[in-house]
Order: sequence, then structure tokens, then C-alpha cells
Amino acid sequence: MRGYFGIGLEGISKQYNVGNIFRTANAFGASFVFTISASYNREIGKGADTSDALGQIPFYEFPTLNDVVLPKDIKVVGVEIDDNSIELPSFHHPANAVYIFGPEKGDLSKKAKQRCDFLVKIPSKFCLNVGIAGVIIMYDRLISRTRFPNRPLRAGGPESQLMIKSNKTRIRVKKKMNDFIVKPPETLI
Repeated sequence: MRGYFGIGLEGISKQYNVGNIFRTANAFGASFVFTISASYNREIGKGADTSDALGQIPFYEFPTLNDVVLPKDIKVVGVEIDDNSIELPSFHHPANAVYIFGPEKGDLSKKAKQRCDFLVKIPSKFCLNVGIAGVIIMYDRLISRTRFPNRPLRAGGPESQLMIKSNKTRIRVKKKMNDFIVKPPETLI
């Protein structure tokens, strides 16, 4: 996947949520993580961050939004339920992006929203836990920006080919929607 992304948390207070989102960021290949106006105790957050994300990727603590320094070529994407937000399934993720999430019991600040190039929302019946929202955003970025085979029209995965070795012959088995077709054996060299 080309490009890079970072994860930012504004005003967040629940240590396990921070640890969870940082662990997820590490798993999905984030280039950096940061907090804004947040109190994060790493020792408590480690309870949810079993990957030691902060030992793997850069972590920045910014006291205020005015202190945040980002690369020049990056787009800021706020994750927020807002009338101006783009629904996630209709959003094209920028190659270089930072995703900013607001506090657990509130919204992104007005200043944070103004700094965003885009606002996106997850189409759900109500607000989700910030850790879960982070997982959904990062997974959506992965599947929309990485080349995976197209999804099949029927239930199950794409066609796969299994090779079964038997003595000095090779039998090619083609798996397709629960049907197995055995092709004639080929002699091994």
C-alpha cells in the first residue's frame, strides 16, 4: 500500500481506549500516533496494548491543538458524527492521512473540526466506542487502499488452488464453491 497514516486522539481520558487504539494502529501499520489535550498513562494503557505499540511506532503528546505539528503533505480526517461528515463507505482515503478521534463522551472540538480536510462518520445507529471506531476506520483504509482479489458473488472466498503431492505425481485440486475438480496428475521432475 502506498502512502502512510497516523492516528490522533483529542481529549480522550480512558486509558484502555487509548491503549486499544494504539495497539490497532500498530497492527494496521500506522506510521505514528499522538494525543491532544489528553491524559494518557502508559502503564495503565499497556493493559490493552499488548503489542507495545509505543515501543514500535513514534508517539507524540501535544498539550493543545495549536501545538500539533504534522507533515505538510498530509490530509487531516476527523472521525465525527456530524451533518457535514461523509459516510465511510463513500469516502476515498487520501494516500497520506491522519485520522483524529474525539473524546469518549463528546465530540471533536470546533477548532479540530476546522483543521480537518474531511470529516467522516461510520454509518451506525448510534455512537460507537472510540476503540471500535478506530478499528473500523483503519480496516476500511486497508481494504480500500490495498489490492485484494475482488469479492466473489457467492458466499465463500475466491477460487483457490491446492497442490497435493503423492509419491512422484502432483495432483492439482481446484476448489470452487465447495466443488472439487481433480485434474490429471503431472509427473514431477
